[in-house]
Amino acid sequence: MNPSFPRFRLTEDYTISRVLKGGWQLAGGHGPVNEPQAIEDMREFVEAGVTTFDCADIYTGVEALIGRFLKAYGGAMASGELPSVQIHTKCVPDLALLSRLTKGYTETLIDRSLRRLGVERLDLVQFYWWDFSIPGFLDLAGHLVDLQKAGKIRYLGVTNINGEQLRMLLDAGIPILSNQVQYSLLDRRPREDLLDLCQRNDIHLLCYGSVAGGFLTDRYLGAGEPMEPLENRSLTKYKLIIDEFGGWDLFQELLSSLRSIADRYGVGIGEVAVQYILQQPGVAGAIVGARNNRHLDGIRNLSNFALADEDLSRIEAILDRSQGPRGPVYGLESQKDGKHGRIMRYNLNQESMDPPDPSVLS
Repeated sequence: MNPSFPRFRLTEDYTISRVLKGGWQLAGGHGPVNEPQAIEDMREFVEAGVTTFDCADIYTGVEALIGRFLKAYGGAMASGELPSVQIHTKCVPDLALLSRLTKGYTETLIDRSLRRLGVERLDLVQFYWWDFSIPGFLDLAGHLVDLQKAGKIRYLGVTNINGEQLRMLLDAGIPILSNQVQYSLLDRRPREDLLDLCQRNDIHLLCYGSVAGGFLTDRYLGAGEPMEPLENRSLTKYKLIIDEFGGWDLFQELLSSLRSIADRYGVGIGEVAVQYILQQPGVAGAIVGARNNRHLDGIRNLSNFALADEDLSRIEAILDRSQGPRGPVYGLESQKDGKHGRIMRYNLNQESMDPPDPSVLS
């Protein structure tokens, strides 16, 4: 393991790598996955110091894939040949079943994640509720607290939760360690209604989208604006964010500025984009959706430089001209009839190859 790769202490006895290996790109919608190679890639990431993996019950096949990695290399971790890993997953009940949610059904979701990963306790479970007009969000949180007390979950976090929703949880006494949100050069919504509340309550941000599905890389510098259909689900999602940001021309201006900053440090645009997020207040880690080890050299570079104040000021001068996105975290995505909401898939648990048993629903 690379001992110099940066880590963050979430609690007195729990640290994570500041870059987390994202799992969404290994799910359906991003092209075929070579499973043996994906498992070997995971080993290479761990050896490099990226020991924290992010996945979800609704990322098709990803928990099981990580479980096979843990089975293959569990002995090496136990002996100290490889460092231990931290697995962050999610509990996201299907939209169609929210009105019928029971504690028994929540437990089937958690038990399935335990079974897929092949572990006795989940390190961090991040939960979400698709529609806050449907009662039951705090009930779900209570179910998970009970499962935490039963020893099935170590820590609880949330994902895509805005300030108002987080206050509901805090007022109910739910112990929240982290909030996984979209936060990038193109999307600074966490600053609007969330960051101050998180900092006052020692809740750490785990940030996805820091390279906008690959848009914030050298590949797109000087490129023409892509048209539909785009290559994968990530690009479809983040092209909408670029439109909100101010369009392709302003985006190209940002990339050009990032390239000149990157030249100072001998790195790529993507590394500058991730480093920018890592240097923001309240941020514990950035989730990078690396499908394979081709991204590993760039991730290693993150431990070798930090953006100077003049770099940050130059970046902020462009960002201050952006048009958006505006509003609370995940607000645009929550509008199911809007262009951001229409690309979402809301019932992936029941659509999976091993759907949880619906007999325990009310």
